[in-house]
Amino acid sequence: MSTDIQITRTKDEPGETTLRVEAPVERVQAAERKAASRYAKRVRLPGFRKGKVPLNVIRRRFGDAIKEAVVQELLQESWKLALEKEDLEPIAEPRIRGLKIEENSPVTFEILVEVKPEVKVDRLGGFSLQRKVAPVSDEMVGEQLDELRRQKARWVPVEGEKPQPGQMVRITIDTEKDGKEKEGRPYELVIGQDQALPEVEDKIMQLTPGERTDTTITFPSDSADQSKREHTISARITLHEVKEQQLPELDGAFASEIGDFDSVDELREAVRKDLEENAKREADGDVRRQLVEQIAAANDIPAPKALVNRLLAAYREAYRVPDDQADKFAAEFVSMAETQVKRDLLLEHIAERHDLKATEEDIDERVEKIAKARDTEPGKVFASLQRENRIKELERSITEEKVFAYLLEQSPIIES
Repeated sequence: MSTDIQITRTKDEPGETTLRVEAPVERVQAAERKAASRYAKRVRLPGFRKGKVPLNVIRRRFGDAIKEAVVQELLQESWKLALEKEDLEPIAEPRIRGLKIEENSPVTFEILVEVKPEVKVDRLGGFSLQRKVAPVSDEMVGEQLDELRRQKARWVPVEGEKPQPGQMVRITIDTEKDGKEKEGRPYELVIGQDQALPEVEDKIMQLTPGERTDTTITFPSDSADQSKREHTISARITLHEVKEQQLPELDGAFASEIGDFDSVDELREAVRKDLEENAKREADGDVRRQLVEQIAAANDIPAPKALVNRLLAAYREAYRVPDDQADKFAAEFVSMAETQVKRDLLLEHIAERHDLKATEEDIDERVEKIAKARDTEPGKVFASLQRENRIKELERSITEEKVFAYLLEQSPIIES
């Protein structure tokens, strides 16, 4: 019977609980007989009619498979019992370790469960927050206008000159391996934007269009292609063409091309307004960061190792970090992961405790606002968000807005 299985809570840490499971011999033998009977009904062996194979023969013939079936049954039954008895809130599939299964002995193992940690918040307000909006200078506006010009720039050929940083080159790199030459395909890159190894760029900048040079290339130890790390090859670099950006004039024609602007002054004013709005958003974001940091410090918000490791794994996948760089990556990003875990747990706790989670009405209202801005129908916006699996993202965003609005009512903001 399932009640024969003994489950003992042996360890509780923030974010993780360890359970010790012991299934007595009688329960193990019952599971073994059940598994053996299933095989006996299904299999056909020489000299026996189907369904009439003796259990001792089945055990000898299918011992490993029966043992695996016994383990799976005990694992599933133990996990179900643990959920009923231990009041767990698992946030991931359980992990099993230390499995011991021997003949005529109890089966024992441990279940490691990642659980939602308990968050206790006693102080939510009375913090000192500073909001500083960075001023927008004429120079910043000019730089943004230049960036818009670069986006509309044409690439024009440069004749008879060696390439410089910021210019685009079209090259071919032929390589040699085991005495055989492999012809490369022409491709383009911009010098100085880390699109090629520094030693390759140095060689390119020594050529004029039509010239070539023989060299060796040594790939770095952290190359994305593990097979190339610290590997040296012989190569021939051919420079076919050099181009530079020709920026459009900053005039009325350019302003009208960028948007519905009648003059450069209108465009300049719009750029300044965008930069000022961005500066305000950054200042608001910094206030939120200060608030979360101070609440977390005042209330000792946990950063469970299990959740931190899971977030680090997500970071690694997003940045495509190779396995052999995982430890170095984790050491560099663990602090950021801990901060993010604390933030998420804190905001979720406050949203639940103070009933601030986004409602269906909140979501509908936001969808209508988006639709109005896009001059389209709310139904189309909602359908688009559903197709892109972004409804949860929208819900989370609205919830955070409500939580921060609630928190910011309780702490003064000093404008500086």
